[in-house]
Amino acid sequence: MSDPVDALILDLLEWIGPKSRPYREVIEAWRTSCPRLPVWEDANERGFIERHWQGSEEMVSVSALGAKLLAERRHILFDPRRD
Repeated sequence: MSDPVDALILDLLEWIGPKSRPYREVIEAWRTSCPRLPVWEDANERGFIERHWQGSEEMVSVSALGAKLLAERRHILFDPRRD
């Protein structure tokens, strides 16, 4: 991970944190129309985040792969299954 998008992906994962966040909140904060900063799209494609339903609300959480990346790059440890 060396380009600006990679650093922003780490920021996104850290921002989501150890608990799930509502999809609408995440996409409002992180979706971009700039083709040079596809943070949300790249994080999805690389398997760093997961989307799931909690009741009637779609939620976003850091995947096990994303949690591993955060632990390696930012020394942030959390269990991504915890909600």
